[in-house]
Amino acid sequence: MKRVVITGVGAVTPVGNDVQTMWESMKNGVCGIGLITKFDPSLTKAKVAGELKDFDATQYIEKRECRKMDLFCQYAIAAAEQAVSDSGIKGSVEPERLGVYVGSGIGGMNIFYEQSVNQYTGKNISPFFIPMMIGNIASGNIAIRYKAMGPCLPVVTACSTSTHALGEAFHAIKFGLADAIIAGGAEATINPLAVNGFVSCKALCLSDDPKRASIPFDKDRSGFVMGEGAGILVLEEYEHAVARGAKIYAEICGYGNTCDAHHITAPDPDGIGAAGCVRIALEEAGYKDTDEIYINAHGTSTPLNDSGETKAFKAVLGERAYKAHISSTKSMTGHMLGATGAVEAIAATMALREGIIPPTIGYKTPDPECDLDYTPNAAVKADVDMAISTTFGFGGHNACIALRKI
Repeated sequence: MKRVVITGVGAVTPVGNDVQTMWESMKNGVCGIGLITKFDPSLTKAKVAGELKDFDATQYIEKRECRKMDLFCQYAIAAAEQAVSDSGIKGSVEPERLGVYVGSGIGGMNIFYEQSVNQYTGKNISPFFIPMMIGNIASGNIAIRYKAMGPCLPVVTACSTSTHALGEAFHAIKFGLADAIIAGGAEATINPLAVNGFVSCKALCLSDDPKRASIPFDKDRSGFVMGEGAGILVLEEYEHAVARGAKIYAEICGYGNTCDAHHITAPDPDGIGAAGCVRIALEEAGYKDTDEIYINAHGTSTPLNDSGETKAFKAVLGERAYKAHISSTKSMTGHMLGATGAVEAIAATMALREGIIPPTIGYKTPDPECDLDYTPNAAVKADVDMAISTTFGFGGHNACIALRKI
């Protein structure tokens, strides 16, 4: 079996449109959440979101091509271009050995909303509607861009999408199916239809205070904040990376994938499925009791997730859970749905690499059910041996990846 490493990273997020800016913002506790500007906020009860600022797709894509892509696909290509450039992988892998595993929880929701309006106002439907909307099209466009003719798997598992994409890509390389895979996820769903859909199922926070809206593990949490963006990582077989002198960020060494089989939207309140995926990832990674660990938690700021996730960490780590460094960077970005796992995997990678744990900002009121160390409000220095990133999605999908220094 092969070893798998991360050799390139790219991201567009509410706290920065490249990884360096994003990571500096996270270390400094910058809040990327603000009042909704993408549409008239009077159309919804949810008043805040984690929107991208100053994103210019034409830095990465020709203007005429942008018109054929939904925003989620533009985000994915921007992050992919950053990651591929960062890795230097282009031209060093045979096309049949280069893969793309990029997913989206919802896909082209903006074009879906726009064309639905057109349908009922008598306007023409775009001939690009279907290829702009379908959730696999980011993977398709990235594969075309880089002539990646190897395995291509656009995962769709709601909020676990891009963690599963990374995990499946890790296993594909580990078992020899590819030499390198461009992996991650993208989402762009800040429009009235999507936001009101989440409001109707009582998932979103309705506070109009950006700094007290996404407050994971705080007793006063009341729902997640919609975010948007993309995260892409280049995963590569270790010997292949070494042979070409690639920069290596970290090694991916474990992956867990389970299902709650409990409810279509609510997580299992006891965190049984979540604990299962964390345990599987740590076992594959060779976790030892002596390993100091950082956990980039799913931490959505919903009452059930945060308490259930806390129980899951305790179930797996026992008393060692109280010594683990934990944080939720969703306190700064909001919840980027299908992009969140990849963005948070990048954050976990940078934390491992630099020995700095990003904070959970906006934390004020302790919750007796959430009594672990969530790194409240300010980053801390910690030379950790391992990092894990967890994500859990509607339908009961649970995912965890584990990283080690190299």
